[in-house]
Amino acid sequence: MQLAGPPRTSSVRSRLRVAACLLLASGVPVLAHADGAPINTLDVTTLLYGEKDRARVIEPNVRVTRIYPDGQSFSGQLGIDVITGASPSGALPSGSVQTTTTPSGNRTSSEQGATPLTSFQDLRVSFDGDWTRPFLRAFTSTLGLRVSREKDYRSVGANAKLSVDLMNKLTILTGGLGFNHDQVDPVGGTHGGLGDGTVIPGRGVNPKEVHTAVLGVSRIITRRWIMAVNGSRTSEGGYLTDPYKVISLMDGESGLTVGQVTEQRPSTRVRKDILTTAAYHLEEDVIHASYRYYWDDWGVKSSTADVKYRSEVDPDAHVYVEPHLRYYTQTPADFFTFGFVQGAALPAYATSDYRLGPLRSVTLGATVGFELSGYPGEWTVRAEYIRQYGDASKANVTGVQKQFELFPAVNIGTVVIGYSLDF
Repeated sequence: MQLAGPPRTSSVRSRLRVAACLLLASGVPVLAHADGAPINTLDVTTLLYGEKDRARVIEPNVRVTRIYPDGQSFSGQLGIDVITGASPSGALPSGSVQTTTTPSGNRTSSEQGATPLTSFQDLRVSFDGDWTRPFLRAFTSTLGLRVSREKDYRSVGANAKLSVDLMNKLTILTGGLGFNHDQVDPVGGTHGGLGDGTVIPGRGVNPKEVHTAVLGVSRIITRRWIMAVNGSRTSEGGYLTDPYKVISLMDGESGLTVGQVTEQRPSTRVRKDILTTAAYHLEEDVIHASYRYYWDDWGVKSSTADVKYRSEVDPDAHVYVEPHLRYYTQTPADFFTFGFVQGAALPAYATSDYRLGPLRSVTLGATVGFELSGYPGEWTVRAEYIRQYGDASKANVTGVQKQFELFPAVNIGTVVIGYSLDF
């Protein structure tokens, strides 16, 4: 029996959504203006994302912000994700063609020695709202609300952030709290962990909660140099298993796949990270650099280094180019495995999801910003190439599996087109 379904992209989105809600400012507060008239800003972006022979995403977003003379602002954003394509099911390659059937009836075939993929399609709609208000001269508060829905995942979240200016506004301290309540309703029902895919009778929607706390400080070092250090702690509880991922069972001698079981992850997870960022303003150009270290109680540790250089090609015409380089490395979760030998005792938790494996990625891209003569607003176009790969040299497999590429590299391309207008 083959078990599969749409890839669990929502769990990743949920974590990113909470982090985005609480992202600490770089140290520049909302500026008030003295002409007495509010400023309205319209930001429109469209993301085009594609993995070779895998997932494709089209994500338009519209955000409207109104800033008042006293620095108070309201903003709202509507986003739509259209996701299609295929994603690794977690199963191992086989010595013959493998056919996978999803709970919705879609069938995907994988060639001999190829990573089994599962086809899917989904539509996600989200709304974000924020209210920022300065008070008592040195304080700024922000309240936010997040709502999203897709066919098998619903999320409602709220956050609050407070910033205080110190030392003549050379230093800003920021603290924030966030909460998300999610509901996971897998297509085809909820399967028992490390089982044959049998649906648990009477099991309804699976709840999940996310609590996040952040604390940070930003400091203007010189008139050209600003730095910030932010730390966060996120606690997740509830249904954290990907309902569509499976783990292959291998024959102990030949290594051929002879079956599969569903994955099972712990019901709690604590994540921590420290992010250091810096920006240095040259005569006209600006250098941005950041480093993030992450760790959690699942055994995953990661490092991310990111550098951007904004070059003002023609300041008078508001034309700039910003190259971007990013490197990411990650250790596997304690319970990550490529597969099990049939008949061997199964652990309490296990996953073969590559996102919890020994992952690496390199990103190379650039952003171009410009204004069109005679037309209001600013345009930006960002294009990036991402090379994602892993380390399967210590894979716990046997037989024919040692001949296969268990962690094949994936080529990813993204394009983001943006437009911003003050009115």
